[in-house]
Amino acid sequence: MEWGPIILTFRLAFLTTLILMLISIPLAYWLSRTKFKLKPILETLISMPLVLPPTVIGFYLLVAFSPNNSLGTFLRESIGLQLVFSFSGLVFASVIYSLPFMVHPIQAGFANLPASLTESAYVMGKSQWTTLRKVLLPNIRSSLLTGIVLSFAHTIGEFGVVLMIGGNIPNKTRVASIAVYDEVEALNYAAANQYSLFLFIVSFAILLAVYFINGNVLNKFWK
Repeated sequence: MEWGPIILTFRLAFLTTLILMLISIPLAYWLSRTKFKLKPILETLISMPLVLPPTVIGFYLLVAFSPNNSLGTFLRESIGLQLVFSFSGLVFASVIYSLPFMVHPIQAGFANLPASLTESAYVMGKSQWTTLRKVLLPNIRSSLLTGIVLSFAHTIGEFGVVLMIGGNIPNKTRVASIAVYDEVEALNYAAANQYSLFLFIVSFAILLAVYFINGNVLNKFWK
């Protein structure tokens, strides 16, 4: 087993999770509070990766950002960004594909908080940013951790999306899930088993952490 695909996989998962945190916290907060009439449409779009085949998402991203497409040409010529068959493309696709796994738990956490928490903070003169950072986020620790863990785990297990947008370029876009497929195609089951067993153990550990979080076992570490 080569460690290159493993390292690339965890690098992808880390960057994707970090970006998702920056995007999902304000988005989930807004969704939990807004009465915007088109909110169901936006929530549907966010949730689409839960039901769409990954290859469908990957296909449309491939078409959209292809160098032969006007958008892909614009990005490449204007800011030097090429998303097709690149690590940047893997990150972009992973953020889209794992978005609901971060947004949904955090949105549910915000929605379950009593309105009195926010109102009390405002009465005490706290700004909206301070209220979010010092009052609301500490009270949704479990939801936040669940979103982080699930997004990280989901990114590790991606296959169809990353294969479509990134291809299979060693040391660039060949993540662990693709490496498993390659080894099986080459009838190298020993190497495929090593990759698969490693991913199985990591995924099990991550999901176990989710159950601990949901059981409030880890809450004591935040005190």
